[in-house]
Amino acid sequence: MPSDPGSELNSPSTADDVPADAAASRTTRLDVVCVGNALVDVLASATDELLTELDLVKGTMALVDHVRAAAIYDRMGATTEASGGSAANTAAGVAALGGRAAFLGRVADDGLGRAFTHDIRSIGVAFDPTPTPAVPGEVVSGHCLVLVTEDAERTMATHLGVASEFGAVDLHDGHLASTQVIYLEGYLWEQPTAKVAMRDAIEVAHRNDASVALTVSDPFCVQHHRAEFLELLDSDLELLFANEEEAMMLFGTSSFDAAVDAVAETGVLAVLTRGAHGSVVVTASGPVEVPAAPVGQVVDTTGAGDLFAAGFLYGITNGLRPEDAARLGGVCAAEVISHVGARPRGDLRALAVEAGLFG
Repeated sequence: MPSDPGSELNSPSTADDVPADAAASRTTRLDVVCVGNALVDVLASATDELLTELDLVKGTMALVDHVRAAAIYDRMGATTEASGGSAANTAAGVAALGGRAAFLGRVADDGLGRAFTHDIRSIGVAFDPTPTPAVPGEVVSGHCLVLVTEDAERTMATHLGVASEFGAVDLHDGHLASTQVIYLEGYLWEQPTAKVAMRDAIEVAHRNDASVALTVSDPFCVQHHRAEFLELLDSDLELLFANEEEAMMLFGTSSFDAAVDAVAETGVLAVLTRGAHGSVVVTASGPVEVPAAPVGQVVDTTGAGDLFAAGFLYGITNGLRPEDAARLGGVCAAEVISHVGARPRGDLRALAVEAGLFG
């Protein structure tokens, strides 16, 4: 594990610092490998009353079985399908910025799985799964029912399908051994085989001088796995992503400022997002507040954290200071919340240039 994670991520070696053969290898190295659930999002408008009737907690994600997923789907209005999954959205954002990204996840050999595979490859993300044979109604690709209320908040009911079987066989040693950062999705910690696989991925990362990043993903993940996440912070992580509520839950604090102080004590580079209030980057030199990027109209907050992570990861692996990487994350998040869906539609690179982050 690098002794100074903030410095490790913020100061990539240049060609003058390494032998010629290593420098040549670095030019083909991936920026980020994202590990997470492969899901297809099914989005529809909804009311607060419908969420109550469906026993869904607004603004959160609930795991549901096939029967409940079908019942919720029957109550949804007109839907739009789009490939999603938290870490997959982040990989898509990195690629949209011009970065080199790969995704590790499991799909079935069904319509949803084929659509997911086509979509993520078409945007330049490396994805080389071995699809699980499908059984209609029983063995299916994962999908997430996303109910978007008038205030642009999203509430999710996720049927993981074969994504819940993610394991060591789904790891790709070639990708893991040739990346600057491995980005792990906290949702996977709910799955025992995935947890084992992620620990294997961490070992591969550190054997190959890569940094390990974790997004805690959701308050319920923190509730279920707080002790393990804190253990990871103590020994395995160089970078942490969490929102304000998650950070306070993770460190058991009653205020956000206390959570910032607690994460600073870990020595891990951390990015704590606060929605319209921007973010706080906790570096070895102390916390830095970064304002949110302007957005004309918030339409759908699905994917905001995923695209923020994409911008930050691309920035930090391509020479930006942590605070500027957070600004780039804010630009990406602002784009994705301006329309329905969790993948970018606009030119993220052009928006970054417009914001003065790249020439």
